[in-house]
Amino acid sequence: MRIVKENEKEGIVEVVPETLDDLWHLSHIIEVGDNASSRTTRRIQDTTGDKTRGDRGVKKTFYLGLDIKNISFHLFTGKLRLTGVITKGPEDLIPLGSHHTLEVKLNVPLKITKSRWPKWAIKRINQAIEASKKLSAIIVVLEDDTATLGLMRQFGIEYYGPIKGHVSGKRIVDKNRQKNIIQFYEKVIESIVKFDSIQNIVIAGPGFVKNDFYDYLKDKHPDLAKISIVESTGSGGRNGITEVLKKGTVEKLTSENRVALEMGAINNLLSEIGRNSSKIAYGIRQTQNAINLGAVSQLLILDTKVASENMGEAMDMVENMKGEVMVVSSEHEGGKQLESLGGMAAILRYQID
Repeated sequence: MRIVKENEKEGIVEVVPETLDDLWHLSHIIEVGDNASSRTTRRIQDTTGDKTRGDRGVKKTFYLGLDIKNISFHLFTGKLRLTGVITKGPEDLIPLGSHHTLEVKLNVPLKITKSRWPKWAIKRINQAIEASKKLSAIIVVLEDDTATLGLMRQFGIEYYGPIKGHVSGKRIVDKNRQKNIIQFYEKVIESIVKFDSIQNIVIAGPGFVKNDFYDYLKDKHPDLAKISIVESTGSGGRNGITEVLKKGTVEKLTSENRVALEMGAINNLLSEIGRNSSKIAYGIRQTQNAINLGAVSQLLILDTKVASENMGEAMDMVENMKGEVMVVSSEHEGGKQLESLGGMAAILRYQID
């Protein structure tokens, strides 16, 4: 993400999203009631009266401004859509006051106007800018002749696979078995290297295949082996990836990776709950009360709750009192656990009644 214009007095920040992670960040920075402007394409119908059957109109690209009424980010399609009332645009093509959906595009400037930019929103933009400079990690879980990849993204885990091989069991006599193993390993490696700027690779799984794969990397792909570690899990597939995250393995490797940090914070919270600590609050009512009393050392809030519960001022209050605010993605297991606690929780400085 890049900031191309910032006018604090007018409440304007213009950004250029460059990755899927940036769109995810923007889906939580933009709030209902904000104004957003960008280039858009809309199909304009012929109004001359000469329209023929089957005429679907002509696509026109122009600059459009909306007062936002709804924000939706679809993880699997990677699309961020802003729906609202048109406030700016060519009146000969679109009537002001009508509704339109603006799809936020990568590498296309987006101007966001707020009546007031809260500290957490500015902080989140800066986090997105810093994160875009950092490298990702890939978790590779191997079980028999099946590999599942988990690519660490800012919004959570993006899954790839399963990648299948054609390796027979050890008890079956197959003269091509070793050849098939190598072909499988190379297929997995091909999937790994297509991602740019991978800093760390965690090779995991329940059996010995992970160790064999690591040995193969050391022999044939030493550059990948140098950034790899091996981790044992009880399960394969996506469950294995979740195990790696819960162990904090990725956090140790890339301490600033947001997903790993969020998982670590949630696990710490659950640990405190498990031992009946008096210095925790969870649920909207308890947490808001703790914020008002200035008792919050760390606030954990689900990304979907920031706008729906109008938590901007409360989040600023925590930071003004030297507390930490962590917005947790709803797209990973830690976020789902926080959601089950009411969508927000806090580690307290002291016990409150």
